[in-house]
Amino acid sequence: MRGRSLPHPLTPCCYGWLSAGIIRGRMFGIVRPCRHVLCKGLYADWMGHLCGLCLALRDEHGHLSRLVTNYDGLLVSVLTEAQTSAPTLRRKAGPCALRGFRSADVVESKGVRLAASVSLLLAAGKVNDHVADGDGMYARRPWPPAPPAWRAAGPPPVRPRPARWASTPPR
Repeated sequence: MRGRSLPHPLTPCCYGWLSAGIIRGRMFGIVRPCRHVLCKGLYADWMGHLCGLCLALRDEHGHLSRLVTNYDGLLVSVLTEAQTSAPTLRRKAGPCALRGFRSADVVESKGVRLAASVSLLLAAGKVNDHVADGDGMYARRPWPPAPPAWRAAGPPPVRPRPARWASTPPR
């Protein structure tokens, strides 16, 4: 970073309106807006797409799928809205802990649902990559393999039911 003039003196990560990490000419990390560069309306639109993506994941795939909310899928939503001629639908969302328990205007459109699908596909690809590479939480087995004597013995024998249970019908 020495010898370069930065667009804003306080934030060395900011290049234009998006920031990402750059090491040895390779870009990595997340694509996110720099709040101090965007006007208030554009930042509210960006956050409306982010919250809309999270809510679309919740509505279509359950609460656990909200963990895969990411900026890459969000960019799909923003670009899809930019290419449509019709105005996008927005609705008022209730308070959320990630927004500091404030309500927000969120986007509801086909682009948001497309972004939800993209986020799920990216998460599935990431898990498959970790499994194939054997890194991350897939670097080793979560439990040790069974001892050879146990594997050679086969499954445990099925025990007969006690006589007192034999007369009662199963529920």
